[in-house]
Formats: sequence, structure tokens, C-alpha cells
Amino acid sequence: MNIFFHPEDGRMGDIIPYYEDGVFRPFFLGNGWCNVSTKDHLHFYDCYSTGIHGGTGSVIKVDGLYHMFYCKFTFEPYMRQYACHATSPDLREWTELPEDTFQPDDVIYEMSDWRDPHVIWNEKEQCWWMLLAAQKKGRTMRKGCVALCKSTDLHHWDYCEPLYAPATNQCAHECPDLFQWNGWWYLTYSVYTDRFETLYRMARSPEGPWITPRVDTFDTRCFYAAKHGTDGRDHFLYGWNPRRDQNLWNFNPQQYKGKDYNTWDWGGTMIVHKMIQEADGTLSVTVPETVDHAFRTEEALRIEPLTGAWQVDGNQVSVSSPYGYSSLMMNKVPSCCKLEMNVRFSRTPREFGIALQIDTDFAMGYYLIFEPNRGRVQYKTGLRMYEDGGKMFPYEVEQERPFQWEADTSYKVRVFVQDSILLLYLGDRIALGTRMFDRSNFHFGLFVSDGEASFSDIRLLTE
Repeated sequence: MNIFFHPEDGRMGDIIPYYEDGVFRPFFLGNGWCNVSTKDHLHFYDCYSTGIHGGTGSVIKVDGLYHMFYCKFTFEPYMRQYACHATSPDLREWTELPEDTFQPDDVIYEMSDWRDPHVIWNEKEQCWWMLLAAQKKGRTMRKGCVALCKSTDLHHWDYCEPLYAPATNQCAHECPDLFQWNGWWYLTYSVYTDRFETLYRMARSPEGPWITPRVDTFDTRCFYAAKHGTDGRDHFLYGWNPRRDQNLWNFNPQQYKGKDYNTWDWGGTMIVHKMIQEADGTLSVTVPETVDHAFRTEEALRIEPLTGAWQVDGNQVSVSSPYGYSSLMMNKVPSCCKLEMNVRFSRTPREFGIALQIDTDFAMGYYLIFEPNRGRVQYKTGLRMYEDGGKMFPYEVEQERPFQWEADTSYKVRVFVQDSILLLYLGDRIALGTRMFDRSNFHFGLFVSDGEASFSDIRLLTE
């Protein structure tokens, strides 16, 4: 069973959500623009190529005709990017309209970036809006923006001042998306300079002003180019978890043959988060119910304390470890599974959490580290436990997600594994996605350092 979609004939990149008649039909970049169908974000079928070759965009339906907006690139004699238009009667056979192709105006916008066109209808203005990843002319390199063009016929577009141009990023704001939900407007986009993530802003009007929430991301750098999709009831965010096939920057220790420290590459596997709108309008993410309920076989727990005075009672364990590190080992990690539990702490530990692909050495492996005092969840790989690994890392944290912990509060933890993919959901608020390439067929583990914590209702489920 696969819970995260990956096409059989190659990698997949930016996802362009589309929904109609009870079926989610996300497009994605593979061998050109491709499409796949699903009703539950768990079972995918009817995957095919549209025959359109180009970059990210959007699809809308107007008066029975489908419109695809996408981008193309030229590189000789210089690099240029163009917004393009195609139409279809059935989402399969597409006719390109080369006369609708256009590039930046070289007045408001730089000629360097003009891609990922996203088209919506603006009811108030009674016209179409097109958002694009672009660069606004300016004095510094921090010119990345969400460009705006307007049209009344989907064929001729007027250049307008950017929808959002904070003068923050050196890169264009990729894969922009704009949607409304319960009185709020949300703008999402992705950046690959300064940060490497999908971000969001919020406003009471599509014109702004745009508010930056305290936590303005949904996942780690392993969730990129995310765009919004909805069936009118639930809201979802579609992104991709990247591959690591190349070692472009030679980060790996000498003679290391694995992939865990390779470069994060473009394209990978589709990840779909369900979005939650908080009372203050901010957004959180959790797992779609269909994916959460896909695992129905509960495995018998095997719990083996390694260090520390663990209290074990069925599927509940706890330990007081005020002056050191306590660890235990559990079942082997199946190739596709869900590990869930509730976690709680009282005497605030320096760290506690879950280890994956660990053995009785409790060293080499992968760690989800909960750090209440630092207000975060950290992901760390086991190579850092050794001298060669320590030499290669010039930084303390590999990946992290902010999370506000409170003592004597129970938090739901769900960990999903599909082959090399690791995806954590914590408290129906945050996601942390990553990859584990180099170790398999080892064990889950739990640990607590310099404090006390409990893990209750532990369940390991497979298909």
C-alpha cells in the first residue's frame, strides 16, 4: 500500500489542484503536465499526460470549456519566461493558444522571471486576476514578488502593480495561490532564497494589507511549491517531498555511500495536508482522515527498556530521568505504517521524543526530538552522533518546526512512514516531513533526557 502518491514512470513536481464532480484531479509536472484522479487522497487512478510541456500554472472551467495557464522558457540568446494559455473540452485533449502568450512589461516587472500563472475570478471587480512569480523592478536584489495582471476575457491581460512585494526575497515568489475561506483571504507562495519553504500571508481583502502570521509555514523544506485545493467543504494543501539522488555540493563524508546527506533535488512524492483554520484566522495542518484511517491492523507492541527506570504498563510508558538520558526500543519499522501515541511531560525535559530505524546502540538512526524549552520539534540524523558526521555539519539543527509546548498537557502524535518518507503530525497543528534513505528494518524507540515524560495509548498500525 502507498499512502503518498508517486507516478510509476518518473518523479513528480509542482502540483496544480483541480476538483470537479466529487473527484480531485490534481495536475502535476512530470513528463510535461500530467493528471491523476482520487476521491480520497489515498487511492489514485487514471494517471495520464496532457501533452502540454511547460511549467506550473492553474486550471479553471468557464462556460463548459477548460482553460490551462502555464509557463514556458527560452534560453537563447538569453533566458526569458512566458505565461501561456491552452483550452480543452475534456481535460485530456488540449489546444495551445500561442497568440495569448505574453512576457513581463519591463516597466513594473523585470524581464528575468514570469512564471506559474494562477488565475481566479474577482467577484468585486468583475474581472479575472492572474498572479505570477515575478521580480519587481528595484534597487536591490530583493525584488521577488507576486505579480498581478487583470483581464475581462482570459486572452488579453493588463499589467498591474504587484499584489505582494515585500522586498524580502531575492527569488521570485513561486507557485502563488490566492483563496478565500470564512472571511479571510490567503496568499501562499514558495521561496528558495533566504528560506526554502512554502509560506502564507492573510488579509481581509484580496488587495491586502497582508499579515504575516507568527508561524507562516506549513511544513519543512521537504514540502515545496504547495498549492490549495478544496471540494467546497474541506481545504487541502498539495506539495511535494523531494528526492535526494545527487551530491551536488559534496557534503557527504568521505567514503559515505548513502543518500541521506545528498542534495535535496527537484520533484519527488506528492504530500497532501488537510488545512485547519484557527479561531484567529491562522492556518494549521493535519493528516486527511482517509489517510489516517488507512491503517487497520494493530501490531502487538514489543517494548524493551535500554537505559533508565521506565514504567511499562501495556501500551503506556513513562520515565523520570532528571539527570541523564533514558531510552527504550520497540517494534521494527514496517515499510508502510503509522505510529501514534499521546505524549505528556511535567518536569520539563531538555528533550524527549521518538527514534526511528534505531538499534540497541541507540545512536545511528533518525530522531524526532521534542524540545519544550526551545519551542520546537527537531529532526536529526544519526550520523551526527559520530566524529565524521560532526565534522560535516556546520550547524546545530537539520530541520525543525516551531511548536508551543505546555507542561501537563497531552499532545497527539502521529508518525507516518512510507519507505524513505517520514511525516510527523503533532497536535493537529504542525507537520514535519523529511526522508530516511540509508537505514531500514531497524526499530522504533523512545527517549527522555533531563526530565520526565510519558507516552500513552501507543499504537503501531499497518495496512
